[in-house]
Formats: sequence, C-alpha cells, structure tokens
Amino acid sequence: MDKIDFILAGVGGQGIILMSDLLAETALAAGFDVKKSDVHGMAQRGGSVVSYVRLGDRVLSPLPRAGDVDFLVGLEKLETARWAPALRKGGVAVVNDHAILPLSVSAGADRYPTDAQVMGSLRGRTDRVYWVDGVGLSAGLGNPKVLNVIILGFLASLLPMRWDAWLDTLTRRVPAKYRDLNVRALEAGRRAAEGHAVLERPG
Repeated sequence: MDKIDFILAGVGGQGIILMSDLLAETALAAGFDVKKSDVHGMAQRGGSVVSYVRLGDRVLSPLPRAGDVDFLVGLEKLETARWAPALRKGGVAVVNDHAILPLSVSAGADRYPTDAQVMGSLRGRTDRVYWVDGVGLSAGLGNPKVLNVIILGFLASLLPMRWDAWLDTLTRRVPAKYRDLNVRALEAGRRAAEGHAVLERPG
C-alpha cells in the first residue's frame, strides 16, 4: 500500500480532533507511517473543524494534494459538501445525516443546501457515498457525544487495521468511566457498516 489520505470535517464540539487522533494512533499501532494536521480556529464557537490524516508505508507531508483524498468523512452535511472537491475520483465519502445551521443561515443571509445538493457535490467525485444516521445511533446509546466514535466505527470497517487495534486505542484514550459507552459506540458504527449499501440520499 502506498498511502491513504483522509479529510475529517465537521464543526466545533463534534469531536473531530479526537476522532482523527484515534485514527492516527490506530494506524501507528498497526505499523503505518502517519502524518496528521488539524485546523480549528473558531471551533469553540461552532466554526468549521477539519483534520487531515495520511497513512502509508512512508508519508512525507501531513497535507494531501487537492483532489487526491481517498476518504472524506463528514460529521455535518454542509461541511461535507464544502470539502467534496478534495475527494479523488472514485474515493469514499462517509456522511453523517445531520445539519448544524451556521450563523449566516440562522440570520437568513444564506440558505442551507438541500440533501440533493449535498449529494450532487459528492456524486461529481464518486458513487461511493455512505449516508449514516449517526444521530439516531447515538440517541440509541443515550448520549449524542459519542456520534464521532460511531462514525469512526463505520469508517474502521472500510480500513485495513484489525478491529482489536481500534479497541486498544480507544480504551487507552478514553477515561475509564466512559470506556464502555465508547466501545459500544464503536461497535454500533461497525454494525451499521455491515451490509450497508452505497446509497444516494433521496431528494
């Protein structure tokens, strides 16, 4: 394997940085060379957050080339659409079915894109789009804060690292009182990916 490039995108408070840390640390434990970079200037105010992760036999730079990203993982639909041009042709998009309205939309200055528009931005790059009900899955576990770990579990099912490596990283990084919940969240994402067809969001 030469390399795998990731962009993980969302807004402040969704746990993008922890998610990318878990991905990078699991890849390191599995023997890959890994580089990572985060951008989160206004994250504390609900602004955009993006993490770049690159893994492979030898990785020299933390930033992928535009249009060369293998996996785009979006925890929020507008942020996913924003980064769609970075995805390589035939890459994979994992999209959490959730909207967080930015201030410009709440104030009426802009319109939030429709699901069809979000899908259109992705379908211009790839047919491999997974639309995931992360909010519903996290509600089923009784805690919306584990949404990022659920989506990570879904992503993990598409990657070459062993499942026990993901569990080892998670249990090291998460405080003891939250470990059981987060392990269940990771497993929920994995189960959601089993038999999950690549699909297009209607309408």
